[in-house]
Amino acid sequence: MTVTIFSVLTAAIFIFNVILAAALVFLERRDASSTWAWLLVLFFIPILGFFIYLFLGRQLRKKTLFKWEGSKRVGIEHLIATQMNELHDNSFEFQDPNAKNYTDLVYLHLRNNGALLTQDNNLQIFNDGRKKFNSLLQDIENATDHIHIQYYIFRLDELGNRIVDALTLKAKEGVKVRLLYDDMGSRRISKRLFKKLTAAGGEVETFFPSILPIINPRLNYRNHRKIVVIDGDVGYLGGFNVGDEYLGLSRKFGYWRDTHLRITGSALYPLQTRFIRDWNQASARHDIEYDEAYFPVKQETGNTSMQIVSSGPDEEWEQIKDGYLKLINLARDYIYIQTPYFIPDASFYDAIRIAALSGIDVRIMIPNKPDHPFVYWATYSYAGQMLRAGARVFIYDNGFLHTKMIVTDNKASTVGTANIDVRSFKLNFEVNAFIYDEKVSTDLAELFHRDMKLSTELTYMMYLDRTRMIKTKESIARLLAPIL
Repeated sequence: MTVTIFSVLTAAIFIFNVILAAALVFLERRDASSTWAWLLVLFFIPILGFFIYLFLGRQLRKKTLFKWEGSKRVGIEHLIATQMNELHDNSFEFQDPNAKNYTDLVYLHLRNNGALLTQDNNLQIFNDGRKKFNSLLQDIENATDHIHIQYYIFRLDELGNRIVDALTLKAKEGVKVRLLYDDMGSRRISKRLFKKLTAAGGEVETFFPSILPIINPRLNYRNHRKIVVIDGDVGYLGGFNVGDEYLGLSRKFGYWRDTHLRITGSALYPLQTRFIRDWNQASARHDIEYDEAYFPVKQETGNTSMQIVSSGPDEEWEQIKDGYLKLINLARDYIYIQTPYFIPDASFYDAIRIAALSGIDVRIMIPNKPDHPFVYWATYSYAGQMLRAGARVFIYDNGFLHTKMIVTDNKASTVGTANIDVRSFKLNFEVNAFIYDEKVSTDLAELFHRDMKLSTELTYMMYLDRTRMIKTKESIARLLAPIL
């Protein structure tokens, strides 16, 4: 009898796995590598594999998550259509001749993402957390109308409380304060911990909050963006989250090397629009309506040309990854990449491999320590493969490298939140600045060269000499790479 029950249960599990596998293959229409990875999980870890898939594997329904009718009043859609038409018939006026060399990339982002090209911006680059947050706190102190602040990770430690205190003070002064954080990235906090801010009139919202007490069934599809817009005049975008570790105070990670931008100019229009759409998706009661104060008339502050590009699983295309690929394909001299996670899909891997084989100076910089072990060993494995193609790989030794940056030819660059991995390309909501400016790109390249002096260059012989244990870790991590 016991044997019969066991046999029936085994057969039921097998049939259940077959049905789920069939649904995965025929209904969800994933790419082949991701499909095979999930099939391995389902068949080699019965039952448990189903729950892993339930929390990590379900695709987001392709629907419009981010609606905001006020965007029509900003006039961005009209400007996008006008720019596309002018680029198509070669009548667009580039203020910077260098930007004209990237007409194809600009057009791609306009058509693929509705990313308006703005040409009157001024950028300040931060690669140190203390300087970045000191600047942010100063801008918060100077705010007079509104503060929109969004982070993937927001910790209520010393830094987080300093920021909340500053926001609370401004809310008491009558400044409209809105704080948005991701529920998984900031899973150690809850909205009730922001009582002093909300009591002062500030508003706090959570992106994709859990419907269960402890576990969030949407472990994927997280809002990884970091955006701040103050008075519609100053904005921030980049890799730093809010927490003491980003000031280099973590014993585990040590110094935290990241890259963040402070932006003034017309790029604040699309950045503000991005925040409002994210906020309205997360908020059920406090939707933001159009207000001229959010989009003040800009006085020319600079001459940097750039586009704010966002991507996410709600979109048909992988917009930021497409921009990465186009930027790589347009490179003629060098390509510098800094990323904490280098787990490229086939298209990115082939693009960077072909560039290296073609004689372009490809340099990739990754951390020397993992914050996620499987991700790190997959990164190390792909880095080893790039060495065979002629790329140079540097292991950053001065703490933890969290920068997401690509710079090419001292002419074009991108900085933002998107890593080089499937999670950033397909699963997370991300935002990057694509910059067409020689000075900014040269400055970013110089930072890369400075970081090289704090790094160990990984040679192919060193990679081949790795231990059997490292090889085993790499093999397991590579097998799971499509779903990491």
